[in-house]
Amino acid sequence: MPDEKYTVENEAQLAEIIGEPMEFLQMKVLPSLDDTMRDYIAASPLVFVATLDADGRPDVSPKGDPAGFVQVDETGRLVIPERPGNRLTFGFRNILRDGRIGLIFCVPGERETLRIKGRATLHRDPQLLEALSVNGKPALMYTYVEVQECFFHCGKAMIRSRAWKPESWQPPERSLMARQFARAMEGDAAMEQSLAAEIEKNYDEELY
Repeated sequence: MPDEKYTVENEAQLAEIIGEPMEFLQMKVLPSLDDTMRDYIAASPLVFVATLDADGRPDVSPKGDPAGFVQVDETGRLVIPERPGNRLTFGFRNILRDGRIGLIFCVPGERETLRIKGRATLHRDPQLLEALSVNGKPALMYTYVEVQECFFHCGKAMIRSRAWKPESWQPPERSLMARQFARAMEGDAAMEQSLAAEIEKNYDEELY
């Protein structure tokens, strides 16, 4: 357990440690998307979506598709298509109950990320679902996001993590989920291999 005497308890302590942001950096926080942000979203194949459950606990889910899969409509709102997944729907249930949402867009090779806060609703307009098709398959539904605050986050996290440096990556595991499930069921290596094959089959056949 952390020693309580070292706990940061208030904003004054936080400012003493981190420092105050420079004025020009505070100016980068906007209430709506500008053209540079729209271009970034059009280039992004991956977004992390944060929502809050009924107890205020956060949930974060990645959404990915070909670059530009998240659309910006004529009002500046975002349209995020949904594809087949694990069907747990934690984030969607949170949106139905609360509606507050946070997003981080990433573009491979770009050091800066784009952060967005807003309000979300769920929709299934058949014409738009068809327009959001990939590989001939319409989106299942879409999340509609009214942007309330947005800004580019500096690239230091990406630089420090070397996220876009392939030479720093670990060799890929076939399936960490298969390993986890096999251990939970007290299975052996053969069970893990069988589960991994099923997961891989699902990836191949039910991606869209």
